[in-house]
Amino acid sequence: MSADQGSSKVLTLTKSESAPDAAIDDVQVLEAPAAPAPPTASEAIDTRTLSRSLFLRLAALAEDSPERAYVRDTLIELNLPLVRYAAARFRSRNEPMEDIVQVGTIGLIKAIDRFDCERGVEFPTFAMPTVVGEIKRFFRDTSWSVRVPRRLQELRLALTKASDELSQKLDRSPTVAELAHVLGVSEEDVVDGLAVGNAYTASSLDSPAPEDDGGEGSLADRLGYEDTALEGVEYRESLKPLLAKLPPRERRIIMLRFFANMTQSQIGEEVGISQMHVSRLLTRTLSQLREGLISD
Repeated sequence: MSADQGSSKVLTLTKSESAPDAAIDDVQVLEAPAAPAPPTASEAIDTRTLSRSLFLRLAALAEDSPERAYVRDTLIELNLPLVRYAAARFRSRNEPMEDIVQVGTIGLIKAIDRFDCERGVEFPTFAMPTVVGEIKRFFRDTSWSVRVPRRLQELRLALTKASDELSQKLDRSPTVAELAHVLGVSEEDVVDGLAVGNAYTASSLDSPAPEDDGGEGSLADRLGYEDTALEGVEYRESLKPLLAKLPPRERRIIMLRFFANMTQSQIGEEVGISQMHVSRLLTRTLSQLREGLISD
């Protein structure tokens, strides 16, 4: 009987003639066709029956028994179609299907190790939540471009759900305050949760520009610009010690003229001197500052 459609092998299990309900006595691996037909309903029933027999055999074996590992591996192979069925739900995700199946197989192994056939529950019913949970945990923990705390990841999911519900109810996008009220969190947490969405995916700096944006150059060519004020940083830092050496009145006149953007007449009224006197003081002070910069 074929236990795994995508596998290149088939597991053939034979029961004892004298004890039909006994555990599996022999397991043989035979070469199978490359593209087996989908399992029929009867084959699915046979798979559940064989799995139940193997679980009974597994429970009867000691932990250190070499046969236990063999029966456990057979159970894994026999139930791999369950993993592929669960992984198909995540086919739209931007991850290779092989990786999703591999993660789901980890969940299958955990389910096999915890399953108790005496509870009267079918193994697929018991295993499916574990397999799906393992796959969801994989996307939650590893598929973010920037690692963020799990609390914010879960908050982002809650915000997405609450936002959709409120948008339908209010016929508009909900505000931060409305989202905070529904979820019972602060508005600062809502802002953090909304910002986390930008960390889920990242764009390459070499990615081309969108067609509606001209379609020329890469993202790196379109990021940043030449800051014209950057050149003045060096001059300002050099002027600080020179300004500190000026007399208080001259320093105040410089500050009012170039930082408060006041005219000479306004500065004269503020300081209590004439506009002509302000002009002479400015000329002399600027000459001193210029000479100080050149000498340095």
